[in-house]
Amino acid sequence: MDAGISRDGALSLLKRYNKEKFHIYHALMVEAVMRWFACGEGFGDEADFWALAGLLHDIDFEEFPDEHCVKAAEILAGAGASNELIRAVCSHGYGICSDVKPEHTMEKILYAADELTGLIGAAARMRPSKSCRDMEVSSLKKKFKDKSFAAGCSRDVIRGGAEMLSWELDTLFEKTLKAMASCEESVNAELEKIS
Repeated sequence: MDAGISRDGALSLLKRYNKEKFHIYHALMVEAVMRWFACGEGFGDEADFWALAGLLHDIDFEEFPDEHCVKAAEILAGAGASNELIRAVCSHGYGICSDVKPEHTMEKILYAADELTGLIGAAARMRPSKSCRDMEVSSLKKKFKDKSFAAGCSRDVIRGGAEMLSWELDTLFEKTLKAMASCEESVNAELEKIS
């Protein structure tokens, strides 16, 4: 799978359209989580592509929230990104701001993990450790059931993503928690370097 854009080029593009530290953090986290999933699900040879889809999935959200996934396609095409990468990025907004249905395993994982990383990140910030590395699935499930907690993270999208993947919700929770725990330190370190 060819992304049509390098990681350096993708990061420069991300920083051009995103100034808020939180949005850059989220992009870096989803990038790392997608790389973890690619390797864990037997798509290690596509890990760079999966990671770039994660890094760029919200490229347009900060500047163009009302045209999310529409502007992304324009921005990415203008930067020389491949049609495959543009499709993957747009598919994460399926049913919300895009009619591109996730088909590839990577697209389904991006769809599910995007919202879930937000929920896990919010839960981690409430913990004494400020980390997800000591978070249990049972604790995450309680936060998931509490609709007032991180209300902007769509439970329906997370459930729908698990269904697309034919995974139990607990499986998605467990894998995404492991993915985030594995890269939390490196993401924080990179964020400090670039912001």
